[in-house]
Formats: sequence, C-alpha cells, structure tokens
Amino acid sequence: ELLARIREIRASEARVYQRIREIFSLATDYVEGQQETQVFFAMMQNKMHYAAAGMTAAEIVRRRADARKANMGLTSWSGTRVLKRDVTTAKNYLAAKEIDTLNRIVVMFLDQAEFRAQRRQDIKMRDWTAFLDQFLRQTELPVLGDAGKVTHEEALAWANEQYDAFADRRRLEAETTAETKYLEDLRASAKTLEAERKKLPGAGKKRGKKKG
Repeated sequence: ELLARIREIRASEARVYQRIREIFSLATDYVEGQQETQVFFAMMQNKMHYAAAGMTAAEIVRRRADARKANMGLTSWSGTRVLKRDVTTAKNYLAAKEIDTLNRIVVMFLDQAEFRAQRRQDIKMRDWTAFLDQFLRQTELPVLGDAGKVTHEEALAWANEQYDAFADRRRLEAETTAETKYLEDLRASAKTLEAERKKLPGAGKKRGKKKG
C-alpha cells in the first residue's frame, strides 16, 4: 500500500516537473540542450531536494544506496524489480513524507513562478535561482548554498557498485530458493510414491519362509 502511494505521488510529480521546466524555459537565456541550461535545471532540482530531504540528489544516492538492504534501499522503481537504471535516481530513495514535502514545495513554487512570469517580460535563469532561494527562506526551508559534499560522478559510481553487489546477492538468493524448492519437490514426490506403493495389494504383507 505504501509503495503504491509513493508511485502515485511520483506519477503526479512527473507532470509537475514538466510544468516547472516549461516555466523555466521562459527565461530569455534558457536554451534547451545547452550545458549551462542543463546545469541550471539540475541545480534547481537539487535545491528542492535539499529543502525536502536535507541532502542534494548526489548525497541522497550516496547515503541511501545500500546493497545490504531490501531493494537496495529504494522506495520506488519503474518495473516489477529493481534494475540498474533505477538506482541512480535520487527521488527513488525518498520516503513518502519526503516525496510529499518535495511535491508541496514544487506545487507552491510553481504557483508563484507562474504569477511572476505573467508580470515580467524579461526573466533570466539567475532570476529564477534567486527567486527559488527567496521562496524557500520565506517558507522556512533550508536553502542549498553550494553544490553539496558529493559529486554526481561519485554518486553514480557508488550506486553502480552497490547495484552489482545487490544483483549478485539477489541472484544467489534466487538460486538458493530454487534449489530448496527442488529438494522440497523431491521429498514430496518420494512421499507420494511411498503412499501409492503402500496402496498396492500385498504391499504391507511379509512373505513367509519356504519349508526345506
């Protein structure tokens, strides 16, 4: 039930983030695909992650990706089982409360951003950055002032390393489970055969000795 709720929240979150990207694209210096633009959008998402969870996206992945935990510590993933593509996404590790907080931040910011965009003709990416910081302070949420203590590359390397260990353990557990099931089936078959043998005529009678 909790997992279903998290997936439901994330589904609505995807639509909200699309709206935010559309708002940011109104900046006069926003050019889709340029490195500066990609860095800008990643930074804005990081600020929202930090406000919701107290960590940047990279820090969340580095601290919560753990091969020893069930589902590697993820609270949400795309398919029926955890795959490598799932373990490098920070939002997949957030608890339901953190996701709810993140969505509330995004929705509240989006409302104000749309209103601000309607009132101003010339907005640059740095204006959006300053506006988000101001918004977070006004709502008494922590404001990220730097890039964080973990780089994106470090987080990716850690997550991939943990996934390899997790996948090996999962495969071994599956093999052990299959072997246990095989042995249980053999025992069950043996019991069934023994029961059927006892039902045969004369199966339970001992033969007498022949007289010399």
